[in-house]
Amino acid sequence: MKRFTALLLVLLFLGLVGVVYGEDPKTAPPQAGAATQTVVPPATPAPLKVDPGDTAWVLISTALVMLMTPGLAFFYGGMVGRKNVLGVLMQCFTLLCIISIQWVLFGYSLAFGPGKGFWGGFDWIGLTGVGLEPYKDYAATIPHQAFMIYQAMFAVITPALIIGAFAERMKFSAFVFIMILWATFVYDPVCHWVWGVGGWLKEMGALDFAGGTVVHINAGIAALMMAIVIGKRKGIGHKAILPHNLPFTVLGTALLWFGWFGFNGGSALAANGLAVNAFVVTNTAAAAAGLTWGLLDWMFNEKPTMLGTVTGAVAGLVAITPAAGFVSALSAIIIGITVSIICFAAVAWIKPKFGYDDALDVFGVHCVGGIWGALATGLFASKAINPDGANGLFFGNPKQFLIQLVAVGVTVVYSVVVSFIIFKVVDLVMKVRVPEKDETLGLDLTQHHENAYTVME
Repeated sequence: MKRFTALLLVLLFLGLVGVVYGEDPKTAPPQAGAATQTVVPPATPAPLKVDPGDTAWVLISTALVMLMTPGLAFFYGGMVGRKNVLGVLMQCFTLLCIISIQWVLFGYSLAFGPGKGFWGGFDWIGLTGVGLEPYKDYAATIPHQAFMIYQAMFAVITPALIIGAFAERMKFSAFVFIMILWATFVYDPVCHWVWGVGGWLKEMGALDFAGGTVVHINAGIAALMMAIVIGKRKGIGHKAILPHNLPFTVLGTALLWFGWFGFNGGSALAANGLAVNAFVVTNTAAAAAGLTWGLLDWMFNEKPTMLGTVTGAVAGLVAITPAAGFVSALSAIIIGITVSIICFAAVAWIKPKFGYDDALDVFGVHCVGGIWGALATGLFASKAINPDGANGLFFGNPKQFLIQLVAVGVTVVYSVVVSFIIFKVVDLVMKVRVPEKDETLGLDLTQHHENAYTVME
């Protein structure tokens, strides 16, 4: 099975490489002997000019967003048991490799290729036609490839978020196939609907500045479905499964917060005032949410906790993501305070009530926080912040809130249904969950033949 898995991966990634070297029929030279005639060419607009400052900012933001995936690895890795920490790190780093290749071969074309269908199509497979000049429909002042690689880092971290829901239970081979299929049939289409040229939610007017719907709701609801279908961890309910290394989690949070400035600020796609606003509100919402969760811990659990504070900060970052380019700093404080209250309730009360084993609270933080962020955008968005956006309900435009509701509902339903189908198909072929013995020994040893720590006997 391992050899079969490796062979399929190689075929998946190499099967379309030949497209890169094929002749582009749009640029093929005319055939010899073709009739010619004198034609006066029409006046053409001046070519778009690459702005060095904007390009530098987007490249820096790309590096910041890339750093978020290793940051997520440490954030999650600190919260699992010591026998599973390498498994989590391995999953995150593997996605950084796999999705980077998938994105170049066909993912970017499916997500951002211009088209009004289910996804963007196949015109840009192998980055055919994606050059170093700007593509004005996405960013008029940076090379097209700069936009492409920036979006690649979003495509990497989105499926990585799901890891926290099924942590300590999934076979690595099954994980690889599920994530490739999920990126292709869930992330890429939803990304096209919301951000791509011709995307129907984009044309409807849905606002999602940096990924509240595309990233957090999309991944968070899929995470809940997978946590339910794969089943609870062995021993859950009979004993507490505590984080094995909280300093790892704090480090991961710091890296996530740091990278989120590129996640949100970079989504302006230029070094301008909109990027500054996104930078400011990102920090403000995270601070308000982290402080609020710590206070909630203090009120209900008698002590403010480190885990609660960093969880709140991440929830604040999630909630401000769709709104970062549309709301003010004061609105960001309200969004941050509110998201901690909502997500605290989801984690502390709703999860125990329904009994699902979302190991690291992906649904409670990312999906719930993302839904609030998307709806809050429909409430607090202001054209005074972004003239190219829209006013929200509180600024005289109730229609925007309804549009945000539609975008949230469509994403939730689509992601749940397709994620369920992908999970079941892979489970039918190779079984997704590790055997009970392997779960007891831990995924580090059974899946990767490694240990994170050396124990002296």
